[in-house]
Amino acid sequence: MRKMTEDDLKAAFAGESQAHVKYMIFSEEAKNEGKPKLANVFKAIARAELVHAKNHLKALGGIKKSSENISAAFNGEDYEIEEMYPVFYEVAKFQNEKEAVRSTHYALEAEKIHRDIYKKAKELIDSGKDFDGGTVYICPVCGHTHASAEAPDKCPVCGCPKDKYVKFSA
Repeated sequence: MRKMTEDDLKAAFAGESQAHVKYMIFSEEAKNEGKPKLANVFKAIARAELVHAKNHLKALGGIKKSSENISAAFNGEDYEIEEMYPVFYEVAKFQNEKEAVRSTHYALEAEKIHRDIYKKAKELIDSGKDFDGGTVYICPVCGHTHASAEAPDKCPVCGCPKDKYVKFSA
């Protein structure tokens, strides 16, 4: 693939990915405001943006077999832990941006767990097994991730109570 096309597809992938997430957040806000039809519009268009992002990633050759996808995910989490979030956190502290300090701290703590989960998943997938980490619970406030039979009594990062965790199970 030629460099300009590759750069364009990467930019399009980033833009469509951001639009997807932003519209899902807008959908949640509309729902919380008692506007379910508007929430549905945001959610539907968010899905279209996800389709666009997937098509761009596919054209870039970024969708592979699970073992390679896990490696890519692990490497992304590792970069966020070792380089990106520590720098963002320090800049936010230096500039006294309290919300940015909080959000980068929350993200960094969650990314550490994500990297560990991907490491375990990679070992299992490479040995011919599926991931066996049980149910995954996500804190809706900070993103703390917990793979176990049940959520912690309270989030160790932000203190959110157990009953607020979002449950993901296969």
